[in-house]
Amino acid sequence: MHLVIANKLYSSWSLRPWLVLKENGIAFEETVIPLRQPDTKERIRKYSPTGLVPVLIDGDAVVWESVAIISYLADRFPEKPIWPKGGNAVLAQAKSVAVEMHSGFKTLRQLCPMNLGKRFKAPEMTDDLRADIERLEYLWSDTRRRFGGDGGYLFGAFSGVDAMYAPVVTRLETYQLPVSSETRAYMDTVLSNPSFLEWKRQAFEEPWTIEAYEEGQVLVEDLRST
Repeated sequence: MHLVIANKLYSSWSLRPWLVLKENGIAFEETVIPLRQPDTKERIRKYSPTGLVPVLIDGDAVVWESVAIISYLADRFPEKPIWPKGGNAVLAQAKSVAVEMHSGFKTLRQLCPMNLGKRFKAPEMTDDLRADIERLEYLWSDTRRRFGGDGGYLFGAFSGVDAMYAPVVTRLETYQLPVSSETRAYMDTVLSNPSFLEWKRQAFEEPWTIEAYEEGQVLVEDLRST
C-alpha cells in the first residue's frame, strides 16, 4: 500500500488519510512530493489521475480524494474502527459530518490555509468566517454530546471523522481563532494525538517553504525556529 502526499507542513488533504493509516496500524509506504516545484505536476501525474494528492495505490486499485481513501480503507479493513461502530445512526452521523468537512467551511479554509510551522494573528472576523466557526463548533459539540461518551474524540475513540477535521483543528490553533472551552478541549485531544505529533515532527524537518501560503498574514511566532 502506497500513499502519495504533499508537504506535511501545508497539505491538509494529505494529513487525513495518513492519520487513518497510522492510527489503525496499517502498513504503508509514503512518497512526499513538495508543492510548487518545477517538477511537481509531472511527478504527481505519475501516480494520480487528477494531478492532485493525496492518492493511495493498493495493488491495481488507485484511490484519490481524502474522504474516498478513508472510505476505501474502511471497506478494505472492516475489522478496523475507521468509521465509528455502533449502528446505523452512528455511521450516518459519521459519514455526513466527514463529507460536510470535505465540501464545506470554504471561508475558513481560504482565509486560514494550513501552516503547522507558524502562528499568525487572527484574520478579520467576517460574517462568513464567523458562520463557519459557529457551524463547526455546533457540529463538534452535537456529535460529541450524542455519540462521544467519555472519550475525547468526536465519537469517543479516534476515527476517520477526526482525521477529516484534524487540519481544521490546526487552523484554529495557527490563526488563534476564538472558540469555546468545549471546542478547545477537543482541539487539545487532536493536537496531542501521537500520530499527529509524528506528522508534525516530520513537517518541521522539511526544507521547503511556500511563501504564497503566508501572503497577507501577520506573523506572531515562527514555531520552527523555537
